[in-house]
Amino acid sequence: MLIAQLSDPHIRPKGELYQGVADSNRMFAEAIAHLHALDQRPDVVLITGDLVDEGAPAEYAMARELLSASSIPFFVIPGNHDQREHFRAAFQDHAYLPAAGPLHWCSDDHPVRLIGLDSCPPGQHHGQIDTQGLAWLAGVLAQDRVKPTVLMLHHPPFWSGIPYMDKYRYLDADPLEAVVRSAPNIERVLCGHVHRTMLRRWGGTVLCSCPSTTTEIDLQFAADARPQSHIGPRGCMLHWWDEAHGMVSHVSHIGDFLGPYGFA
Repeated sequence: MLIAQLSDPHIRPKGELYQGVADSNRMFAEAIAHLHALDQRPDVVLITGDLVDEGAPAEYAMARELLSASSIPFFVIPGNHDQREHFRAAFQDHAYLPAAGPLHWCSDDHPVRLIGLDSCPPGQHHGQIDTQGLAWLAGVLAQDRVKPTVLMLHHPPFWSGIPYMDKYRYLDADPLEAVVRSAPNIERVLCGHVHRTMLRRWGGTVLCSCPSTTTEIDLQFAADARPQSHIGPRGCMLHWWDEAHGMVSHVSHIGDFLGPYGFA
């Protein structure tokens, strides 16, 4: 099974730029085209939050227009820039999304089980899942301790070392980590939010964050670093699972580059 992951497109209303400089809508369209041009068609696409920039209905209308170009089934979770009820309304045809409350869900229709978590307290930019959400996750994981499983949430539940991102990290991650650690069949925990690829051993499994399809947040460790981003490099992730070999995760850069050349 090939699982594609897109994250943080920050889609704007038609004709508007992200932060006044980046054509996030065009970039997202190019990301979708990139997935369709791969030499193996992904079985599903996971979009790990911040689908739109301000949570406005016009942005979600634009998102659905762009996603209509995809012939690959896709699953969505919200990010801190999404607005939960507008998000729910925009994807009301996605039967896996609950009709009320946080947008936690589980899809068991593929060789790899997919679980989405809503880590976004309304009106806040940090991440957190309440005790009811953690209990729901524990119950879902307890139903099957064998089938390979991918868990997705927007906020990475760790310190990244980038001070202006860590202000808005997932807070108090220990209870979530304990629930994840109880399930030995979780192959990956997938996140967005940080607009960078990061890897960490966490909860007895591998956690990775996905680059944005729009901008890359700069890697700065100084405590007084000013928040800044660059346009590029853009990318997505491809998580290839095979029963005999397990799961391997790749970064796939989006854009045109020199080559190919006849050497490996």
